[in-house]
Amino acid sequence: MHKVLIIDDSDINLTLIRALVLKLGECEPIMFEQPMKALEWCRENVPDLVIVDYMMPEMDGLRFIAAFRGLHGRTEIPVLMITANDQKDVRYEALLGGANDFLTKPIDRVEFSARVRNMLALRTGQKFLADRAAFLADKVDERTREIRERERELIFRISRAAEFRDPETGAHIQRMAHYSEIIARGLDLDAATCRLILQAAPMHDVGKIGIRDYILLKPGRLTPQEFEIMKRHAELGHELLKDSGSEIMQAGAEIALAHHEKYDGSGYPKGLKGQAIPLFGRIVAVADVFDALTSERPYKKAWALDDARRFLEEGRGKHFDPLCIEAFLAGWDEALEIHQRFRDDEAPAI
Repeated sequence: MHKVLIIDDSDINLTLIRALVLKLGECEPIMFEQPMKALEWCRENVPDLVIVDYMMPEMDGLRFIAAFRGLHGRTEIPVLMITANDQKDVRYEALLGGANDFLTKPIDRVEFSARVRNMLALRTGQKFLADRAAFLADKVDERTREIRERERELIFRISRAAEFRDPETGAHIQRMAHYSEIIARGLDLDAATCRLILQAAPMHDVGKIGIRDYILLKPGRLTPQEFEIMKRHAELGHELLKDSGSEIMQAGAEIALAHHEKYDGSGYPKGLKGQAIPLFGRIVAVADVFDALTSERPYKKAWALDDARRFLEEGRGKHFDPLCIEAFLAGWDEALEIHQRFRDDEAPAI
């Protein structure tokens, strides 16, 4: 059903045009004698065709068209102006102002039907294209979501592949990723950045894929030579991820390289200090160490949560960025909930 808006200050003209519109079928005439009231209606409703008289006392047709076109989403609606035979200059001005077609008085019924049908056909085409565009946009969004879900699944599985070769568990990457998100939020990072670190943090140790089992799985303390080999996992992870076109993978590459750097410059692999360490690396350093301390491994018992908290506080400004420690401790209750939610015997997807 087409909504046809009719504006004319003459009752006779309104009655005539309404009768002609109804004869077309599938049309709902909406009539106003006062242009300002019609304009108010248009703010909340979208007509399929506007038929407006030029000569009106309150607001002439030219001013009405200008005001109508100024409303959001009304630039493509067909507008038919009714003028007198001798008003060519008005028609020229109306064309420049946004009118699509004209009728001259007295109105010819056949001409009226033909012009209105043509303009409604134009509107039908517009709506079809708009609906088609919206449909395609929804399809693109749906496919994009599917691709992103597959990307997240792939990232999680890559992260788990590294964990399978390590005494750590799949629950570890869940916990430390969520701890990282707590810190990011505590630093007032925007929602997209917080979501990015949640998705990228699990790849922090993906470079362990390239470390030999006799070192990676050694139950006791590593020798200095073995530890030098173990430290290579940071650069291996960076090399594995850095050339990806994925924003998540690129963030994972940064995290893999930087999460063992220490705030005082004594970390590896580059010995970066303070703010020179990428922010994501500083965040994940806190999350990773806290979870490592509070998790049981074949070679150690889990620390008590309060002992791990004291370790973080003591490492403020030395091992850890003080602001990251402050942000993590501000979310302490949430961190405890995450510690309970992701147990070492479970590894639900992020």
